[in-house]
Amino acid sequence: MAVAPAHSTVSFETRRCAICSSPLTERYPRVVDALTRETFQIAACAACGLGYTLPVPADLAEYYGTTYHGGRHGFTARYCAARRVRMLRHVSKNGSGRLLDVGCGDGTFLLAARAAGWRTAGTELNPELARAEGLDVHPALDGVRALAPFDAITLWHVLEHLPNPGDTLDSLRALLAPGGVLIIAVPDARGLQARWTGAQWLHLDVPRHLTHFGSVALGKMLARYGFLRIAEWHGEFEYDVLGWSQSALNRFSGEPNVFFDMLTGRMPRISIWRRRFQFCAGVLLSAVAVPLTVFGMLTRRSGTLIVAAKKSIAPHGIGQDG
Repeated sequence: MAVAPAHSTVSFETRRCAICSSPLTERYPRVVDALTRETFQIAACAACGLGYTLPVPADLAEYYGTTYHGGRHGFTARYCAARRVRMLRHVSKNGSGRLLDVGCGDGTFLLAARAAGWRTAGTELNPELARAEGLDVHPALDGVRALAPFDAITLWHVLEHLPNPGDTLDSLRALLAPGGVLIIAVPDARGLQARWTGAQWLHLDVPRHLTHFGSVALGKMLARYGFLRIAEWHGEFEYDVLGWSQSALNRFSGEPNVFFDMLTGRMPRISIWRRRFQFCAGVLLSAVAVPLTVFGMLTRRSGTLIVAAKKSIAPHGIGQDG
């Protein structure tokens, strides 16, 4: 049975948007964490749509299992890394240089970027997996400041995890070289997939995802902290297909994220027959999800939002609207 987290009693009525200071309204009153079965709510800014997971646990570390870091892309990891390197090449000035990947996981993207000619460094709370691949990875930004300036900084599905994403953007701006590029990928909380699957959407991932971005909200946050958006992509195919199929299974099954866990090498604690049913149903639903994914990409309303930005002349300033 789902339970409420016992870490905080902060509600959306007592909060205002960190970007534009507008009041928050209730978006989803009850979202269940697939790992702990605790319940959270998601509130959203009435003006820009930025979403917030509430309450925020006092200790987020307990919500990340020992297998969370690394291997989350499963068999699509190389394809995903190659696609991201192409995006980086598309917006970077020289197609190479010094690269920082914030929240680099097991280092798959950094290895692909290094093979493409980039001089790489990364940050990761648990850096052992990436360091085992011979990569220069540190637990926090303090460890990479001596390597700055960077020609490119990437955050692949990281910003939504951070307690203070604005503070991180402020720090990254100082590490970026003149003409350097920042690339951010987040789940698109205002896309068709999020709207149609609601509180069962796989990529809500509460409470690990603390902030929920749409294009408007992310653009406002970037502008506020001194970045100018230069390119935007919609959709990462494997993210979007799985977002559709697993979210549909979540809606009609009592065991959330079983198909996702199996694809990423985790063994759900249910009977073998229920696992087989979930896997077969997930494969069938994924086939159905392919045209939905293509439609989302074509309409720029997919399950994933990727934005590239450069430094603007000056940030809007703390306390000003974006």
